[in-house]
Amino acid sequence: MILGVSEWLSGKLGWNVTTIRIAFVVGVFIFGVGLGLYFILWLVKMFSK
Repeated sequence: MILGVSEWLSGKLGWNVTTIRIAFVVGVFIFGVGLGLYFILWLVKMFSK
């Protein structure tokens, strides 16, 4: 997406980047938590360096 969270998370988990992006989109449309989770993970990414 925009902030590089999907690529960072795929490296950490060993999953495909496309799968993680699809999961975020599904989370936004179905559960309403994808966007909030994305920004929380972005904060974790920024402070874990």
